[in-house]
Amino acid sequence: MSSLSSSSLRSFEYLESLPGTVFKRLYQQPSTALAIFRRMLPHLAKSFVMAMLYISHPLPVTDLESWVRPDSRRERDHAISLLERLHILAIAPNPNKPRAYILTNPFATSLRLALTGGGDHQSFGVPCDTPDKHHVDITTLDNFARAQWEGILHYMVGSTGIGMAGGDEVSQGAKKLLELGGLVEVKARRVEITQAGFSFLLQEVNAQVWTLLIFYLENAEGLNMDPVDVLSFLFMLGSLELGQDYSTHSLTETQRHMLDDLGDFGLVYQRKRTSKRFYPTRLATTLTSDAGALRSVSAGFDNALQSTANTTNANTNARGFIVVETNYRIYAYTSSPLQIAVLALFTRLSTRYPNMVAGRITRESIRRAISTGITSAQIISYLSTHAHPQMARNTPVLPPTVVDQIRLWQIEGERMKATGGFLFKDFVSLDEYSGVVEYAEEIGVLVWRNDGRRMFFVTRVEQVAAFLRNRPKKQLHS
Repeated sequence: MSSLSSSSLRSFEYLESLPGTVFKRLYQQPSTALAIFRRMLPHLAKSFVMAMLYISHPLPVTDLESWVRPDSRRERDHAISLLERLHILAIAPNPNKPRAYILTNPFATSLRLALTGGGDHQSFGVPCDTPDKHHVDITTLDNFARAQWEGILHYMVGSTGIGMAGGDEVSQGAKKLLELGGLVEVKARRVEITQAGFSFLLQEVNAQVWTLLIFYLENAEGLNMDPVDVLSFLFMLGSLELGQDYSTHSLTETQRHMLDDLGDFGLVYQRKRTSKRFYPTRLATTLTSDAGALRSVSAGFDNALQSTANTTNANTNARGFIVVETNYRIYAYTSSPLQIAVLALFTRLSTRYPNMVAGRITRESIRRAISTGITSAQIISYLSTHAHPQMARNTPVLPPTVVDQIRLWQIEGERMKATGGFLFKDFVSLDEYSGVVEYAEEIGVLVWRNDGRRMFFVTRVEQVAAFLRNRPKKQLHS
């Protein structure tokens, strides 16, 4: 899965868990078929789909395999596995002929319709045919999205009271969703970020949005909402035009209800809750692209919202701002309340100036962060990612003494690490075992192996299972 971005991977994992009947309904919408084609598939998988899209007969497996060089077997198997797990590619039901692949319907039909146009499906939204009396420009949409999304991030780090406009306006629904998703814990009316929450802060904005939307999808049925309707609407939003207003008349009841919730997240803008038109913000229109692949918390959001024609301030903020000295002192050249609040999670801050804060990494501050679930690796990653340009020239970037000590402070309270996964064992022959374990190592999912006992442990099972299915049938128990 290394070829997918973090945001694509998160949405792919959710899609993979859905039953085949859900895919059949999803793919009836051309906007959904196009979004999954654009977002979820690596280049080789897209090439397979486009080559087969207008072929009226099944494609023999040998022909498809001949399109790829022998030394790229890993990429070929990965692409085919992805297509099968998304119910895009299937084995043709013809037992009297050699194995052959076909594109599934309605995916193929919907993708052809999305690429060539036509039809009255309205899955790409219906623009309003009358001008808005209250003109809404892109700057207004960007400011709205920024306030809503940064409000959520500030709430997570417990910083809504330190000079952030809009932070106190985080909706109860958004707060509950963060708690259900395990990103925060509320203890004695105090919000505490979790390990998953800190990982969330380190993601680029597009991945953050998808993470929150997946939590929303997982709880949709509990809100009496149709998950297929919800997912179709999210994919539709990714195909809309920024700055264009769209009518709510073509939306289902579930999708109209979603407008309120998505407005709380900053994905859509409505002047009033009862308005018959809505505007997608930049957070929504980049849902099905990786255009907003960012690395920072606050400066990253600046880059997501600002156009390339107005990047002077964004570039300034996007530069690293943290200096770490060998005596554990930290200097952060920032005035962003959000960045300061994130630093305060694992640093004892002592001094604040208009454009800089200073503090120290201490045993107590690191242990406090670890007690909330934040790991030493996450802290080190954050400091490295946001290191000041002067520090970034060093090799390594951070002082080794500081890095080692942060790790040691975590080890003080830890002796064991658990890894979830799948154990394969009871192989009939060494040849059978060797082929499978070497493939698992090739695709990067192998964690542990014992050649003497013919056992190995992997973090993901889907591609290994697909590899086994395509081999001659042998007795295997896992």
